[in-house]
Amino acid sequence: MNVSAQDAQIAANATPAGVKRDAETAVPSTPNSAATTPSVTGISRVGVQTAQPLPLSLNDAIRKALEGNNDIEISRDDVRFQETQLRSLAGIYDPVLRVQPNFSRSQTTGNAATRDFRVNSDLTGFVRPGGGNYQVFFNNSRSENAFTQAQLSSGNITGSSSTSAIYSSGLGVTYVQPLFRNFRIDTRRQQIKIAQKRLSQTDADFRRQTIEIIANVQKTYWDLVFALRDQQNRVANVNLAQENLRQIEAKIEAGAAAPLEKAEVATELANRQSDLLLATQQVSITENALKQLVIKDPSAAEWTQTYVPTDKPMFSLDAVNLDDAMKDAMDNRFELRRLKLQKEINDIDLKYYKNQMAPQIDLNTTFSLDGLSRAGNFATGTTFIPTFTGNDAILLQNLNTLLPAGSQIANPLIAIPPTPSFFVGGFNRSLANIFRSDAPNFSIGVTFSFPIRNRTAKANYAGARIQEEQIAAQTRSQEQTVIAEVRNAVQAVETARQRVLTARTARENAEIQLEGERKLYDAGRSTTFLLFQRENSLTNARNAEIRAETDYNKAIADLQKVTSTTFRINNIVVDSPTNQQ
Repeated sequence: MNVSAQDAQIAANATPAGVKRDAETAVPSTPNSAATTPSVTGISRVGVQTAQPLPLSLNDAIRKALEGNNDIEISRDDVRFQETQLRSLAGIYDPVLRVQPNFSRSQTTGNAATRDFRVNSDLTGFVRPGGGNYQVFFNNSRSENAFTQAQLSSGNITGSSSTSAIYSSGLGVTYVQPLFRNFRIDTRRQQIKIAQKRLSQTDADFRRQTIEIIANVQKTYWDLVFALRDQQNRVANVNLAQENLRQIEAKIEAGAAAPLEKAEVATELANRQSDLLLATQQVSITENALKQLVIKDPSAAEWTQTYVPTDKPMFSLDAVNLDDAMKDAMDNRFELRRLKLQKEINDIDLKYYKNQMAPQIDLNTTFSLDGLSRAGNFATGTTFIPTFTGNDAILLQNLNTLLPAGSQIANPLIAIPPTPSFFVGGFNRSLANIFRSDAPNFSIGVTFSFPIRNRTAKANYAGARIQEEQIAAQTRSQEQTVIAEVRNAVQAVETARQRVLTARTARENAEIQLEGERKLYDAGRSTTFLLFQRENSLTNARNAEIRAETDYNKAIADLQKVTSTTFRINNIVVDSPTNQQ
């Protein structure tokens, strides 16, 4: 699985939840909400080149995070690793081919040496449906062993007593099929099914982690917008104080003002410059936080560049529907999906442990084709008169002395029938003989196994029942958490929406008050102190307005997170992992 520039398709005009771009419903931003920062002498940033700013939209920031955020990369690799674990477990069903060639030489005192050669091979594996296992075997042997010779000489293969090689070949299959325990589910199928659910859980964790990162990117982006706007307002305030200082110095030179007034203006200028320095520091802190989210390499050149956000905060007069948000959260929250998958894992365990409490009844079957042959030429047959020696000769002689002439026992003439031609040959003949109609062999049987008490399976089943109740309680608890988070997020959006309206009213009135106070000051009917108060009030009102606007957009981002609609609203497509074996 991977989320990259190709997989994460982000629309250039992505709009936060609850925000409309329609000119009839959207409230336009005020002129003071421009995202640019004027160049100000004396404002320095450590480690960055302010002369080469890097324009950055919110969509670009999200795309950079999807491509380069290290936490997303770690979570993505967790999914990839879990995919390998699933493939590893599925490999138990891969057939295993085994070949065993063997040569042996045997000799006893006074006897000639015999040489035997065997090549046994088989293909073994498990069958997933039904839980059976099979073995397909193909065995071949060549033997000069005397015992084997004697065994075969008493059967169909007959011939001279001289040592010759016996060839045998066998082809067959053995199959064991569980009929009760391990029929519907066994430990192999249990582990694979659980691994599939674990993979889905890991994917849910990855998506939840990605949504968290995207929400952090959105919030930090708007924090940077506010920090730059705040810096801009502080710069404007410093410029006003500098202009006031220039004017008061001109009045002092003309004798229209007392020298003491210069100290008052210089003090105010120093205070505003201090505020500007703090605002500049906050820009650096926020920008570094955003870079930490979107830059992959700690040594990337982008760390030395400044970000200039190009998106303006958006605002809508429409309120968010709580019921719709709640439905989205219940349908999409990955924490609930993870608990649902955990319940499915527990159901698999319950099914398996219940199956293990049953007796084991296995059907065992074997079918084979066996062929034999013997090297040499025994097709003509032969006759011979045996010679009696020892006790046999004495017994025969004594019998003949008792019998009358003409009735005595003569040495018998023994006839050895010819060996059938289909038994004569080497491996090629034995291989051909396995397909004769008299070659098939088969066996069938049943193995019964009855566990006494079977406490292990019963205890495991009882433990799975307890886990089932625990998961149900965890699900209820998580649902309550989701409900509280959604309600709080909707309330935060509504509060931020109303704050924007009140902040705009305050800023507009502060502008009117400053304009009036300046006219009074120019007419000599006001003081520097009152003028500074009006200027500071306007600066604070402007900051409050942009703070309310950015807080509204941050609240929208948080609402997307708690309802898990971030991907859908921002047109992000995440590939699902491969859940097949």
